[in-house]
Amino acid sequence: MFPITGVYEVAIRVSDLPRAERFYCEVLELEVGLRDTTRNWTFLRAGGFAGMIVLQEDKGEWPTQHFAFTIEPSDIERSVALLKERGVEMDGPHFHAWMPATSIYFSDPDGHQLELCAVGQETK
Repeated sequence: MFPITGVYEVAIRVSDLPRAERFYCEVLELEVGLRDTTRNWTFLRAGGFAGMIVLQEDKGEWPTQHFAFTIEPSDIERSVALLKERGVEMDGPHFHAWMPATSIYFSDPDGHQLELCAVGQETK
C-alpha cells in the first residue's frame, strides 16, 4: 500500500474571501495561518497543525464541493449546540453504520456542503 496517512491541505474556491474567512474563523474557529494577498488566498489551520484549508477567491463560476472535518465522538452534541448558537442550519446528526461514524451536515456561505464527522462508535 502507498504510505499515505491522511490529507494535509484542501483548497476551496470562494466568491468573497473576507466573507468566507469570517465564516470559517468565527463559526468553525479555524485559525489564520497566512494571508496571501498576491493570489487572494487565505490559509487556515484545521485542527492546529493537523492540516489546512486554503480559501481561494475566484469570481468565476464553479461547482460546489463537499468537505468533511473530523471531530471526536464526544464532541457531536457540543458541535450541534455551537452551530445552532451561531445560526447555522444543519442536518443531523446521522449515524452511518458502514463507517462507523456520526455526521452533521451544513453549508458554508458559497453553498459548499460541509460535514463534521465523528468516526467511531455511535454517539447519542
